[in-house]
Amino acid sequence: MKTITSNDELMTYCARAREYPFVTVDTEFLRERTYYPKLCLIQLAYPSNKSDSAVLIDPLATGLSLKPINELFADRSVVKVFHASRQDLEIFYQQFGSFPEPIFDTQLAAMVCGFGEQVGYEVLVKKIKKRALDKSSRFTDWSYRPLSKAQKLYALADVTHLRDIYRYLSKELNRRQRTEWLMEELQTLTNQETYEIRPEEAWQRIKARSQSPFFMAILRELAAFRETYAQKKNIPKAWVCKDNALIEIAVAKPKHHSDFRKLRLLPPTACKGEVVTGFLKAVSEGIACPNDKLPKLVIKPQPDNTTQALLGLLRVLLKAKAEKAGVSTKLIASSTELGAIAAGERNLSVLKGWRKEIFGNEAIKLCEGRIALSVENQFVKSIMLDIQEN
Repeated sequence: MKTITSNDELMTYCARAREYPFVTVDTEFLRERTYYPKLCLIQLAYPSNKSDSAVLIDPLATGLSLKPINELFADRSVVKVFHASRQDLEIFYQQFGSFPEPIFDTQLAAMVCGFGEQVGYEVLVKKIKKRALDKSSRFTDWSYRPLSKAQKLYALADVTHLRDIYRYLSKELNRRQRTEWLMEELQTLTNQETYEIRPEEAWQRIKARSQSPFFMAILRELAAFRETYAQKKNIPKAWVCKDNALIEIAVAKPKHHSDFRKLRLLPPTACKGEVVTGFLKAVSEGIACPNDKLPKLVIKPQPDNTTQALLGLLRVLLKAKAEKAGVSTKLIASSTELGAIAAGERNLSVLKGWRKEIFGNEAIKLCEGRIALSVENQFVKSIMLDIQEN
């Protein structure tokens, strides 16, 4: 088990990896005590039987530059293979300001190939490789040095088996003619907006009972300050204060430092210094918000009987189409999207690309009364209706 800690070793390995058609990638990181994930280990493997084809790279090693990895990731002749890549891509985007390309995500590929929803790496290793993984080192402190032998074996297994899983799923995608399905899914993963956090939009993720625009204006400013402060200090935003405490501040609308001592949910650390100063300023700015700048609250109307009936029919159609395609219903459409279709919305992802082909087209026809659903030999089928124009 080779652990790379020097620039020369890393340059040599990455140059060799660029000679192969793909490389498997994984990371180990910590984010319980930081706002941004702390990269602690990078695992790479290229397709070879040589013992040094899979390595561990220690980004915490003194003086180690990750530039060779960035150059490998930018080489479009080498596919970068991940499993459940979102957090890994977030880390590399923060590290390099760009995404590895092209990429292949085996979790998404497995979903497209009918392995179920968000199938885990351990499950794929068991089903495809017929092997069991030792996951005892899953919850360890990856920033602690030296790494134990068990940690190293665990980390390497996340890229060594991945080589065979990638080969298998690539062939399965081609056999099913679903490679384009995967390409559509990967576009979201490599979209910068997926990973950009805008403090001014942080309030939208807080569940508050009040729907008053004036209350929400205060909450918006408070949430934006908390997000910005946590980013600046690189600490979890819950360490500044939790959502329920933020709501309590928005309700109380404190005007002075001493007012914060009366709040029940606010931790003592948030009742002093620049945090309380920032909260006071946020409350003041929220109260002073002009009417034309108040948050726009989208209150969805309750579905009527017709919409409810359509929603039920769409669920039946979705289940039938998902079973026929051999994929999870949630991969095709969520309950929210079904409700939107029933309510008449048409600018939805489920009505585009491969989803439109296997479900969206018939979903629209069902809503327009152009098809009916029937049961034949215990299977649901759609029947085109002969509708006479008036």
